[in-house]
Formats: sequence, structure tokens, C-alpha cells
Amino acid sequence: MPVPRAAHEDGDGCCGPDPGSQGRGEEAEARPPWWRDPALLPSAVSGVFLAAGLAFEWAGLGVPALAAQWVALLAGAWTFVPGAVRRLLRGRLGVGLLMTIAAVGAVLLGHVGEAAALAFLFSLAETLEDRAMDRAKEGLRALLSLIPETARLSRTGGDATVPVAEVRELDVLVVGAGERIATDGTVAEGRSSIDTSAVTGESIPVAVGPGDPVPAGAVNGAGSLLVEATADGRDNSLTQIVALVEQAHARKGDRARLADRIARPLVPAVLAAAALVAGFGLLVGDPWTWIERALVVLVAASPCAMAIAVPVTVISAIGSASRFGVVIKSGAAFEQFGTIRAVAFDKTGTLTRNQPQVVDVRTVPGIGQDELLALAAALESTSTHPLAAAITAAAPSAAAVAEVTENAGHGVAGRIGTRTVRVGSTRWIDPRELRGDADEMAVAGMTVVAVEADGKTVGLIGIRDELRPEAAETVRMLAEQGIDALMLTGDNTRTAGALAAQAGITEVLAEQRPADKAAAITSLARSRPTAMVGDGINDAPALATATVGIAMGATGSAAAVESADIAFTGHDLRLIPAALAHARRGRRIMTANIALALAIIIALFPLALFGVLGLAGVVLVHEAAEVVVILNGIRAAHRPSRLHAPEAAAALEPVRA
Repeated sequence: MPVPRAAHEDGDGCCGPDPGSQGRGEEAEARPPWWRDPALLPSAVSGVFLAAGLAFEWAGLGVPALAAQWVALLAGAWTFVPGAVRRLLRGRLGVGLLMTIAAVGAVLLGHVGEAAALAFLFSLAETLEDRAMDRAKEGLRALLSLIPETARLSRTGGDATVPVAEVRELDVLVVGAGERIATDGTVAEGRSSIDTSAVTGESIPVAVGPGDPVPAGAVNGAGSLLVEATADGRDNSLTQIVALVEQAHARKGDRARLADRIARPLVPAVLAAAALVAGFGLLVGDPWTWIERALVVLVAASPCAMAIAVPVTVISAIGSASRFGVVIKSGAAFEQFGTIRAVAFDKTGTLTRNQPQVVDVRTVPGIGQDELLALAAALESTSTHPLAAAITAAAPSAAAVAEVTENAGHGVAGRIGTRTVRVGSTRWIDPRELRGDADEMAVAGMTVVAVEADGKTVGLIGIRDELRPEAAETVRMLAEQGIDALMLTGDNTRTAGALAAQAGITEVLAEQRPADKAAAITSLARSRPTAMVGDGINDAPALATATVGIAMGATGSAAAVESADIAFTGHDLRLIPAALAHARRGRRIMTANIALALAIIIALFPLALFGVLGLAGVVLVHEAAEVVVILNGIRAAHRPSRLHAPEAAAALEPVRA
């Protein structure tokens, strides 16, 4: 999937070249080194001839100096004048038009050298800006490079190597040791471990065997695998992630809109101010001096740096985030993410593993724990309930069972040998002498299953969806950043409270239906910017309502990912505080860029108006400021410097293809 060029918005307050004027390969596979970049050639020619013109002029060679200056002017102007004219014909004004008018005016006044300097510096700044945008997009190219070019397919006549684009759903891939998996699939045969760090940011290899899902771009470990493709080679989780990131600049955030609100009216305002300055010259009887100053004012007040202050920062930060498993779907989401003061977590599948496990067993005298689990597992082996899977997984062995009947919502009954056994909720089977144990287990956040044999309660099994090991650390990291954490869940109050206490969360809203979650988030967002973190279909309304919705696992619930503003490709919760630090830093850089761009205009305008600086000096200061803004924006791509957990820092390491 090609990564579209981060073109400037055509016209308005933007100073970029017209998208069609450059022919710079909008779908180039990689950014060439600067010394081989053809986009730099016009600026390089302009700079060389400008230097030659200055040298000829210093040597007293007027004609060669003028010829060199004209070549420098034409080479530099070629990069922005055609685009400015095209936009003007469509009724759009832009900074390129201001520079074109200034250059033409300087030539008419006989200042060809100053016009050449303006053309050279402006074209150079534009090219550097384009390279900055390309560099910001390299995170996407790195993600795409994780997909190998070919894949081995298992066919009736033997293995066949085909281009990945030809892989289709249900094809069987042969994945050798150390090879990358070409598309999403399910292990059909073999056991190994896979490294998903480049895709999900999770540093620990995951053991996989028959039936386990594997994502595109993961690296196979020491064993060989046969993987049945669940997605085409062109349309898998990795290409979908890239598609999400490509939407990043489709919507603009508050700061981008602020920059536009300032930059767009500035272009006609600058034209009007320059006309007034020139008109003043006619009134005082010194038109040529004031026309020259009008041209200088035209350049001094141009909002070029303002127009690029936010886009460079946003694209740099979003592209960087995608490389450590954080897919930010828009510039607006990125900017709002940096304002978050509270994070609401769904419980099941987000704070917890969504894999219920037996964590406690209580029995009456005369019954061992293994015997109790074996009785329960014998009955539960016939059930598809999630709790049944937890019990059968914990049992060392299970006896034969007969006459099984399932009571929906209550439990299962049957005969094991000569014994009549029931397994179910404590509402169906009275715990009797184990009532105190049942209450204690429930307070600890467990779902309690009672086991009855021949009419007597013989034991209790406590099952709990355990917290993710990094949950408490994540809450602590958020608190260190001054961000509150709370839990939203549909589970009962006792279970939710017990798990929240383990995670260090003090604010809990339990027994919440999807509509209740959305209403709660709406209420919270009124008082403080609030992010909602979830992964299920029932979380979709709350994710859409939150200031920023975060879906855990970009290839998980389609409804959650669609509703969210940000999707994490992995499940390591420590990426949340790390990504928040990244967004906050980006907002600070945006603010600094806007302030610098405004300061340059405010400082240069009076200097230009009163003739303190000439055209060459204003151009030099203005374009230098633009380069500073670009370089400052690129800083947003860097990893946050202060991450409180080594694991979180490791998760933010850039993708290495």
C-alpha cells in the first residue's frame, strides 16, 4: 500500500509548492540521501549561481554577475511560481504568491540579486520542509517493510514461492525458523514462539501452537510452522494499521485550526498592508522608496512558518507513534490526547487478561482439592461456558460422566459413577458450611462455583479473570503524570472493587451497560479531558463519546477500533502513559512553533516598514525561522525522554525491519 505524500494544503495560508508542480515522486519507496535528492537540484543550482553572482559582483564583472543572478532567480522561482499562479487562477491566495510578487517587484526595481536571494532561500526552505514530511512518514514505510516480498505456500505438488500479493485467505503458508509471517493466519501445524515486538511493541516472545492466531509481520522462532491464512496478502492487520495512520492528517486539531485561522486571513491582510505602504509613498511623493518597502513588508509578514508550524509536528509525532504500536487516526486525536487528565479503563480484556483461571479452591474435610476439581471438570467438560474452560484447564484428570443435564443460568448436573453431582452458582447450590468462605472469595473478586455431591456441598472453586501484570504499574505511571485512573465495567460491584484495589484504582463505576458507560464518559469529559480504553463491542459507545477513545489491539473488535481515535496494536498497558507523554511533548512543540512564527512576523514587520531591514535581510531571517520551525517539529518524532518503566521504554523502541 503506497504511502501518500504529506502534501501541503493547496493554497490558503500554506507556503508549500503546488502538489502537481514538482514531480517529486509522491509514492517514492524511500527518501534518498540529501546529496542525491533530485528535489534539491533547483535549490542547489540557484545557490551555486547566486554565490557565483556575488563573486562576479565583488570582482567588478557586472554582466557575468547579472547573468548568474538571473539563473539563480529562475532556478529558485521554478519551484514555487508555477504553483502560485495555478492557485491564483483557482481563486486561492498563498504565501507563494507573496514571494512571487516580491521577486517580480524587486526585479522591476533593479534588485535582481535580492530577488535571486529570495528565490533561493524560499525554494530551499520548501525542499527542506518536504524532506521533513517524508522523514515523518518513514514510520509507515518501516511498518510496510515488515511484510516479506514472497511467501512459501504448501501445495499438493510441493512448496511454491509466490509474491505476497498473491496470497489468498485459506492458503497454507510454510514459515521456517527466523522468517517473517506474510499475512495474518492461524497455526495449522507445528509449535514455536513468535516475536511480535515490531508489530505490537510487546517484547516477550509468544508461544504458539495449532489453533493460535499469528499476525502479519511477526518473526517466527526456532520451530517451523504451517499457517493457514485468514487474510489476503494485500489486506491484513499490518496494512490496515498503515491505512489508519494514513488518515492522520485528514482532520485537524485545535492547534492546527488555530494556525489556519491566523495564517489564512494574513495573506490578504499582508497584500492589503503592502498596498497601503505603496500608496503612502505616492502621497508623500517618494513612490519608489515606499514601493520597495512594501515588497519587504510583503515578505516580512508572510505566514509561511505559521502554516507549517503544526503539520510538520503532527505528522512527525503520528508517524513515530505508529512505529511503537500506537496508531493515531487523526491530527485532532493526537492534539486532544496531549490534554488528557483522566483515563477510564474497561475491566474485562483491558485491565484483565480475559482468560478466567481457577485461583482458589476450598473443600470440606475429607475431600481433596484435586478430587473436587476432577468432579467439577467431569461435568464442565460438556459445557461451552467460559468458566467451564477454566475449571477443565485446572483439573489434573476428569472422570467419566453420564446423564448430564444443563440448567441454563445455574449450572450442570450429572452422574459420576454412583454419585450424583451438581456444579453451579451459589444461588443454585447453597454453600452451607462454606458460606463464610464463599463471601471471602467473592470479596476478593472471584466468581464462586459450588460443587455438590449426593446432596451435600463439598467444595467451592474461585475463578477470576486476573489483572494484567503491568496494570498496577500503569496506574502508578499515570499518577506520576498527574492523570487520574478509573474503572468502568459491567461486572458486579464486589468483583470490580477487588480488582480495582489491586490495580491501585480508587474510582470505580460498576454494573454499567454500554449506554451507561457512554453517559458516564460524557459526564466525566465535561469536567476534564477523559480518555476511554476498551477492546470490546460494548465499549464502542464510550470510545466514541470520550475526548479520546483508545482501542486495545488494533486488530480486535472492529466496532471498538472504528469508534476509537487511537488504536494500540498490542496489549501492554504501559504504552498508555508512554504515549501520553509523547503527545504532551508534541503539543508543547506545536505551541512553541506557533509562538515563534508569530514572533517573527511581529518583529520583522516594523523593521521592514521603517527600512531597518532590506529585502535580502528579511528573506534570510524569515527563511531561517522556517527552517527552525521545521527542525523543531521533527523533534516530535523522538521517543519521550522520561519513561518510568524500562519495559515501557523498550516498547517505544523504533521498528527495525
